[in-house]
Amino acid sequence: MTTAAATAGAELVEATLAADGGRTREALLDHLHRNGLRGELFDLVADYPLRPGKGIRPALCLATCRACGGDDEDALPAAVAIELLHNAFLVHDDICDDARLRRGSEALHVRHGVPRALSAGDALAWAALGPLLEHAARLRQRLAFDLLAEFDHLARRTIEGHALELHWRERGLAGLDVEGYLRLVLDKTCWYSAIHPCRIGALLGSGGRADLDPISRFGFFVGAVLQIRDDVENLTDRSESNGKDFGSDIVEGKPTLMLIHLLSSSPPRTRDEALRLVGPVGDDSGLPRGERIDRVVELMENHGSIDHACAFADGIAGAALAELSPTITGLPESEDTAFLRSLVLHLRDPAIRGR
Repeated sequence: MTTAAATAGAELVEATLAADGGRTREALLDHLHRNGLRGELFDLVADYPLRPGKGIRPALCLATCRACGGDDEDALPAAVAIELLHNAFLVHDDICDDARLRRGSEALHVRHGVPRALSAGDALAWAALGPLLEHAARLRQRLAFDLLAEFDHLARRTIEGHALELHWRERGLAGLDVEGYLRLVLDKTCWYSAIHPCRIGALLGSGGRADLDPISRFGFFVGAVLQIRDDVENLTDRSESNGKDFGSDIVEGKPTLMLIHLLSSSPPRTRDEALRLVGPVGDDSGLPRGERIDRVVELMENHGSIDHACAFADGIAGAALAELSPTITGLPESEDTAFLRSLVLHLRDPAIRGR
């Protein structure tokens, strides 16, 4: 790919994410207003949606819908429902992780306390039903059933994935391998971040005619790349623009590809040192939080664990591109098919990601 083509692709990705994310956020806030949320509850529920995010989920849903012959109105209520659920998951995840930052500002439970944050997370999850049911009522019966079934699967698998992550964090990560990590990522991230947004967009855009199997495989690879890149960023980006606590994954003991590589490829002495510093057990190490993080990152850099994760993500991105071909075969070339292709390159190419 030439530099000019890469730049054009990156600009298309950024423009689509901004446009579809903004369109979805506007419809989301309108839905909250119309459904009677007022005063402090509205402020709490609207807090995370009003903070700038990447907008990948609504963009995948709307772009796939348009690529399959639909228009924005065919999938916008579904994109709103996905974003509401996403923000509900974020509120509850931040409480579980005791995260201090979210999108560059204090996490909701830090700013307002755990009880109010829990209430806001519950309200966000409940609010997702509204646009979904309103839209389903306008569809023919089979398509409405399929739409609701997609959301049922999305919510169930994501909740199961989060529970599985907590299980690994509590029991320790020494027995987790790459295959187990990818199963975890499939449930925790891929279903709601990429697979179902793409499936729902294709389902609604095609009126139920699209073949969803290759779309599912494409979504899995995209979701896995998103998770791995997010994990890498947590250990490499110290800037405030990241909007998250640097190295928080180490302190929380989250399963990541870098940690799995470090534990499986390093000598016993190094592995034992890492295990003493990662997760809640590291609180007893006597080292301050920052020193714990810096030491584990140093071990990962010395053993090539971060480079390994980046190379692994690049390979998965290549698989996503391979799965995209049958997904869009027979569809007319458009800005939306170009966006789907460019998004993978955007995630894969370090020069583009840095824009």
